[in-house]
Amino acid sequence: MKELFDPSNQVSYNHKFRVKRFEHFKNFINNHHLNKGPISILDIGGTQDYWQKMDFFTQFPNVKISLVNLGTEHVEHPNLTSIAGDACNLFQFQDKSFDIVFSNSVIEHLFTWENQQKMASEVLRIGRHFYIQTPNKYFPIEPHWMTPFYQFLPRGVKIQLTKNLNLGHYPKTATVEEAQKRVDEVQLLSSKDMKTLFPSAALYQEKLLGFVKSITAFDDFA
Repeated sequence: MKELFDPSNQVSYNHKFRVKRFEHFKNFINNHHLNKGPISILDIGGTQDYWQKMDFFTQFPNVKISLVNLGTEHVEHPNLTSIAGDACNLFQFQDKSFDIVFSNSVIEHLFTWENQQKMASEVLRIGRHFYIQTPNKYFPIEPHWMTPFYQFLPRGVKIQLTKNLNLGHYPKTATVEEAQKRVDEVQLLSSKDMKTLFPSAALYQEKLLGFVKSITAFDDFA
């Protein structure tokens, strides 16, 4: 099961969806006519590996991407900069200071709805455009623990499973406290939630076997 949804596995569903989504993102850039000049992108939670695997710099050589994570990371590509920052409080950036604020599978890792609202507010503040993706809460297989309907189990059951079993992308934890933190960190979102966070957004929905697997909120107005 894990191999089928591992984005690093090039034959996995996740990798195929990621590649297709990236084509949608490139069309998003072209539709907003951002391809005609230098592009500044803030990627919340991004990595150098992601952009290089997508061969982004070959097609958009004038792009400058700032990667924001809790700590700085080593980057080698001249078009990349790594910055330490908090997705819920990007105080170091001025209003509308980036052409695009981009993020993959981060907004569901913020522990609370209040924090998700804060991230969304920062995205809208500092970006002229936005492209924010998250797994769908109502997809039958929970994307982190890779267990059917795990997200709908009682919190106590999820904590016990997380502590005692290796599930999906997560090995079992050494303590109950670690399991509690891991469970509380992930707060999946629905399409309705994403529209609440980004009221003006269009939603790009990826489907597998008729179920919406992933949701991307983006501004569809040039």
